[in-house]
Amino acid sequence: MKTLLILFGKLMVKILKLLGKNAGNLPGCVLWTLTKHRCVSLFTVDCPIIAVTGTNGKTSVTNYVAQLFEKTGANIITNHSGNNLDTGICSLLLQNCDWRGNVKADYLILETDESHVPVVYSQLHLETLVVLNFFRDQLDRNGEVETLIRKVNDFCKTFTGTLILNGDDPNTARLGRANPDNHNVKYFHVEPYAFATRERFEAGEGKFCPFCATELVYDYYQYSHIGKFHCPKCGYGTETPDTVAEDVNLNVPSFRIGNRTYTTALNSIYHIYNMTAVAAVAKRYQMDSDILQEVLSHYTVNNGRMEAFQMGSNDVTLNLAKNPVGANMTLRVMNEMQGEKELLFVLNDNIADGLDVSWIWDINFSTFRNVTRVVTSGTRAYDIAVRIKCSGYDARNIVVRPDLDEAVAELNTTQGKKFVIANYTAVQPTRSALQRWIAHHGGAAHETN
Repeated sequence: MKTLLILFGKLMVKILKLLGKNAGNLPGCVLWTLTKHRCVSLFTVDCPIIAVTGTNGKTSVTNYVAQLFEKTGANIITNHSGNNLDTGICSLLLQNCDWRGNVKADYLILETDESHVPVVYSQLHLETLVVLNFFRDQLDRNGEVETLIRKVNDFCKTFTGTLILNGDDPNTARLGRANPDNHNVKYFHVEPYAFATRERFEAGEGKFCPFCATELVYDYYQYSHIGKFHCPKCGYGTETPDTVAEDVNLNVPSFRIGNRTYTTALNSIYHIYNMTAVAAVAKRYQMDSDILQEVLSHYTVNNGRMEAFQMGSNDVTLNLAKNPVGANMTLRVMNEMQGEKELLFVLNDNIADGLDVSWIWDINFSTFRNVTRVVTSGTRAYDIAVRIKCSGYDARNIVVRPDLDEAVAELNTTQGKKFVIANYTAVQPTRSALQRWIAHHGGAAHETN
């Protein structure tokens, strides 16, 4: 029966590719139904598996880690474009297995949705789990963040592999205590950067100790609830980190780990945390620091994640933001740059986004600095315009253009720096609209530095 299912799945993949489709999820969905939700169990994997999970940054860190191993000459299989549910991972394995379901590689490196970590790795043996952060995200699907954390925590209670955790996120670091018998827990930490604050100015979780319910004390906040914290009652948060990033300089940009300073292609504190997680993986697998430097200095996220465009004489940066933290981080990057700038915010409420857009009220628009005009677009263009107006921003400087092409055209009626924020189903249509404008008026899409 297993062999028949594998052959049927591979046939679906072949047909879909002949039709010009990427077969990234549908074959897995079909096998998920036929196997009664156990589609990943069809495969035999003979190599170590490294999984990356967390609310924000999964795709970037997975691609970083994949490039690390590729630089060593390793044969890897990875879901570099996402498809991080069990059905997507099933489809990936279908494309990389023989007719018996055997998957052969040196490493399997998988971006994995937080809620699907227990699902996938109850069926596959996991060697290393990297957990980046936990924020509120897609409440329709995930519910409150505590529900999601408990799912991963329950998995960690029996996990004995390497656990690489963001020690500056109280929601993530708590997983290190889930299994007292696991002695392979590693934390990464980032020393304060120039814009770290004593007070929290953005929406976040993790205000109270998960073990004794005492309010946590922060030495500083980097962004949202990410920062140096401890519990004054039980001492939670005082674990010694295994990988520490220091001397963060976003102007270069660069940071130091031990005696080595790494220059990078990306310049936000959010990306510094991602790169520190990558450094922790490199340390776990005894990678040469030159390989790490090569990847960090050349790798840039693209496909709508801090992607840069030249639109005529205007520099435009596009970033995906599917929750308040992603939006706030983009606003930070925008605000930390000198000079005047304009913002286009594209907000949709399709099923994949979550029909509930109340999360926009947790975006801190009151931090606007030298933002001279805002254009809003998408299916909820008026909602985001009202939200920005209610933050105290002058409504006379807000232009609503629900049609994306009209919004992009409006954004480019003036000269200067432009930022574009788009949520999940909006980001690819927004990229297309930017590219259409470039095709008709001149410019180029290029990677941000």
